[in-house]
Amino acid sequence: MERIRVATSREYDVVIGGGILSQLGELMKPLIKGRTCAILADDTTSSLFGEAVRASVSSAGFKTVEYIIPHGEESKSAENFIAILNFLAENKLTRSDCIVALGGGVVGDLSGFVASSFLRGIPFVQVPTTLLAAVDSSVGGKTAINLSAGKNLAGAFYQPCLCLCDTDIIKNLPEDIFADGMAEVIKYGAIKSVRVLELIKLGAYENLEEIIAECVRIKRDVVSEDEFDTGLRQLLNFGHTPAHAIEKLSGFEISHGKAVAAGMCIMARAAENMGLCDKGIAAETEELCRAFGLPTSCVFSPEAMVEVAMSDKKRGAGGITLVVPKTRGESVLRKVPDCEIIEFFASGAEERK
Repeated sequence: MERIRVATSREYDVVIGGGILSQLGELMKPLIKGRTCAILADDTTSSLFGEAVRASVSSAGFKTVEYIIPHGEESKSAENFIAILNFLAENKLTRSDCIVALGGGVVGDLSGFVASSFLRGIPFVQVPTTLLAAVDSSVGGKTAINLSAGKNLAGAFYQPCLCLCDTDIIKNLPEDIFADGMAEVIKYGAIKSVRVLELIKLGAYENLEEIIAECVRIKRDVVSEDEFDTGLRQLLNFGHTPAHAIEKLSGFEISHGKAVAAGMCIMARAAENMGLCDKGIAAETEELCRAFGLPTSCVFSPEAMVEVAMSDKKRGAGGITLVVPKTRGESVLRKVPDCEIIEFFASGAEERK
């Protein structure tokens, strides 16, 4: 079991290990003054892990209530946000009580935003049940819901008080869900770590705990320096500008991980074609994505993606800051003017022959 300390406005530990879900209650006990725990889960995670979580937190002296949402991106909505706030109020939770987010990125993002808003902020614990959430969305304090205009357009920076990642849960994910998480793992390798790239090639399942820990350490370092996403933290958005456009254009039928994989490949090809990175970066990015059955391109036109990207929250005055590969295991931020974004996307649209 490994503990990684995240030094942000609220410091907390990310605890990573196999078979540690049963320790959740004891790990929470010294952190939570209240005695009521609201478990927020989706219908899948509740059926698989709800009983174990209830048993663990109950044995530590907490009373539990549970709110279950349907699985899927559509649940990260304003309607569920308000419904859960009302549920917490009806169950008389206080500012000393807590929320446990049991699930993937949708549950974690929604739960965190609820926690940041209810009574102007109550503690919450992240228990990621997907690889994508374990290495990315559960760490760093970004919480959000989607609006009709786009993804993650309403939210808050709000850190958890604990993140517990049981690698036994991650190892037993369906192959497709595991692959979604590998897209984010590849991202960490591309922006900051040759070591992550090498561990992937040595075997993702065989090196899972080390891979998760290395990704969390990278995110810890970035977030500790730029908690509120004004500079360095934007590196974590590699591939995400085209990815969010792909997700929206597909009506969220394409998952976040698959969209990120396609987005990274588009950005890597564009960077290489425009002479902004070393040769071979695009080929390696495509190779790693294909190894997990992830897409390396999309059916949407550069024009359609740019139209969506113009409403992306990462857009600033006069352009979008894109994450561009430079060399193996290193990426940089590059401000691209509005008038050049279509050219950039178009340069990376076609798969390499």
